[in-house]
Amino acid sequence: MKRLILTAMVLTAFITMSAAQGAERIQRVEPLFWWVGMENPELQVMVYGQDLAELEPEIDYEGVTLKRVIRTENPNYLFIDLHIAPRTEPGGFDIRFMKEGRERLRHSYELKARDQKPAGHKGFNSSDVIYLVTPDRFANGNRQNDEVEGMLEGRNRKARGGRHGGDLQGIINHLDYIDQMGFTALWLNPVLENDMPSHSYHGYATTDYYRVDPRMGSNELYKELSRKADQRGIKLIMDMIPNHCGSKHWWMQDPPSDNWVHYQDSFRVTNHRRTTVRDPHASEYDHKRFTNGWFVEAMPDLNQDNPLMATYLIQNAIWWVEYANLSGIRVDTYPYSGKEFMAQWTCRLKQEYPNLNMVGEEWSLNPAVVAYWQQGKENPDGYTSCLPSLMDFPLHNSLIEALNEEEGWNSGWIKAYEALSNDFLYPNPDNLVIFPDNHDMSRFYTQIDEDFDLYKLGISYILTMRGIPQIFYGTEILMANPGTDAHGVIRSDFPGGWPGDQVNAFTGKRLSDKKQQAQHFMKKLLNWRQNTPVIHNGKLKHFAPHKGVYVYFRYNDNSKVMVVLNKSTKSRRLNLERYAEIMEPGTEAREVISGKTKQLGRRLTVPAKTPMILEIQ
Repeated sequence: MKRLILTAMVLTAFITMSAAQGAERIQRVEPLFWWVGMENPELQVMVYGQDLAELEPEIDYEGVTLKRVIRTENPNYLFIDLHIAPRTEPGGFDIRFMKEGRERLRHSYELKARDQKPAGHKGFNSSDVIYLVTPDRFANGNRQNDEVEGMLEGRNRKARGGRHGGDLQGIINHLDYIDQMGFTALWLNPVLENDMPSHSYHGYATTDYYRVDPRMGSNELYKELSRKADQRGIKLIMDMIPNHCGSKHWWMQDPPSDNWVHYQDSFRVTNHRRTTVRDPHASEYDHKRFTNGWFVEAMPDLNQDNPLMATYLIQNAIWWVEYANLSGIRVDTYPYSGKEFMAQWTCRLKQEYPNLNMVGEEWSLNPAVVAYWQQGKENPDGYTSCLPSLMDFPLHNSLIEALNEEEGWNSGWIKAYEALSNDFLYPNPDNLVIFPDNHDMSRFYTQIDEDFDLYKLGISYILTMRGIPQIFYGTEILMANPGTDAHGVIRSDFPGGWPGDQVNAFTGKRLSDKKQQAQHFMKKLLNWRQNTPVIHNGKLKHFAPHKGVYVYFRYNDNSKVMVVLNKSTKSRRLNLERYAEIMEPGTEAREVISGKTKQLGRRLTVPAKTPMILEIQ
């Protein structure tokens, strides 16, 4: 018994002595690992833990040089700048943390070999059609992760804004559906950890930038999704949010510095005045309130003027592209971040991945405001960007107005016609992403008052127009949100994605006739478009709408497609001599939707409220 007591006393003394020597410990190291052979040889590693600032890191690995150690006013952080020489071999090494000549901590870090060359990351382009999915609402492939111990919000499928259980495995299980429909790119709303108390399903309040939310799956499963999608020729696009994080992000409890986020001590909302970024008359007050203000109290606004924050966000974006073999990035709330930072962010990504495509969200109906951000734009203030693509909100708005308005001199199809005349503002209008709806607005079928004829006209327009089409999940089956614009309803569950669903849109079980017609209509056009290069990169020529009929052509030296959209409640006979500059009289054409062959003489009859897509022979 005396020996046991003595042993316990010695052990207690040892623990006490160790604690007295120092309480240092490492809790996080980010990026989690890196790669050799990157275009930029510099790497900044953020290390977080108790009292780390007192320590001196040391590294002994051939090709890796420790250039600088940065300390902030928070003693729990170290930022370690490394230089990785071009011919450095992949492998692991220890970062040793020293104090007064003695090693206090050690962390193993890995430099991996790259899976492919930078040019191998082929970006999405105008040959693609993007399928936009809210993962929590698409399909539940693993019911075991509906509830994860320690996370703030569990599954509640009855709540509009609750988590419904959709996950990455559900998407993997239905890749064949996405492929067979004819989609060639997949954009998921954010899948990184959102450990927020409520409304965490949408993903836009990140709480860990290096971790897929466990209720969605894992980092490894996300990589598997990318691989299996690629096997089917489907490109993966990641939704990234450099502007803000979630208020429950781990660093918000212990930030590296007092300027890590804007208005760090008191919440101030943004004024949403996006024009202040490029307005020559804007006040500095309004501009600062726009870029520095928070979206909502749950989303702190990240301060990219802090160079440590800027580097962190840039490296994180590169990490995910490399790790998951991404083909593209969708950038949330693009203009809300500092514009100089976003130029740095996009240009750094293009330096690593020349063929990567990135599309920014600039929700403005003014094409001049949207065009300001696109790569190649010559702006009066000298601002340059490396952002290749933007969401074409002006075109979307013009289409909805064109479909809903009565035809007149300044109403109806003329809105779509004149919107396209603004393409001269864009350096590359063919690389804009066009869409009938998305996750932040009412469903397309709701926007057109559930008129099925207008639906077919609108979908025909989107899938034959210049640009890169994007379709929101469920638009193919007429999903709607009548009587409410609540996001939780707009992002309703895709039928058939949950065990026990009475309706299954994947198989067609109990899907109404009209919904099946819509699904088949879109599928036919998607698969036709996939194999019709003139729609991908052909020129566009359109003719002023007349009597509710809008006609345009997609053409190149080898092919020609005529698109006729008759919104009138009457059939119309077109005088084809009007189009003689692009179409010779007496030609033969195949009508894509019906599959019938037509002889095009002097007249063409188009039924009421009908799209007609003609491949000119």
